[in-house]
Amino acid sequence: MVKPEIVQHPLSYVQRLEDRSTEQISLVVIHCTELPDLATARLWGEKLLHAESQTGNSGHFYIDRDGSIEEWVPLTRIAHHVRNFNTHSIGIELVNLGRYPDWFRSDHQQMTEAYPAEQVRALAGLLEHLQVSLPTLNEIAGHEDLDTGILPAEDNPRVMIRRKIDPGPLFPWSAIMDKTKLKRLVETEI
Repeated sequence: MVKPEIVQHPLSYVQRLEDRSTEQISLVVIHCTELPDLATARLWGEKLLHAESQTGNSGHFYIDRDGSIEEWVPLTRIAHHVRNFNTHSIGIELVNLGRYPDWFRSDHQQMTEAYPAEQVRALAGLLEHLQVSLPTLNEIAGHEDLDTGILPAEDNPRVMIRRKIDPGPLFPWSAIMDKTKLKRLVETEI
């Protein structure tokens, strides 16, 4: 196994995120940024959303469309990336438009951007590296599988939509699952 090249790019508040042992980590959660590019994702990741801890929402790793990987939060810290699963999971964000910029409009719930081959290869390499580095890591899920909340659409409150639908129907699950020993968690098993 060749260790992937990972650029360390810690968030400004990373030292305020809660510590954890890497032995707690059992799950990888795949996300897409639902933003146009990595720079915009960084701006959103730096936003302080949690008043008490003075931290924000972000994944641990970000993979750009060209396959480059950045680590924004070390594995020894708990990143805020998915409700109720943060303490024992790793968040991996793939740069992808998703539903941007109308995330919560009822008429904009289709994801149309495919995931480039370079990005998928980088994800497979990162997953392989994490499995070797973290013996307790044994499961993988999409954000959509874990955060199944619904809310009224912003343009029509009578229409209920999913809060999170990433990484979405264009994510190549079969290609990733062919390259990993992780067990896929799906909504019906949680």
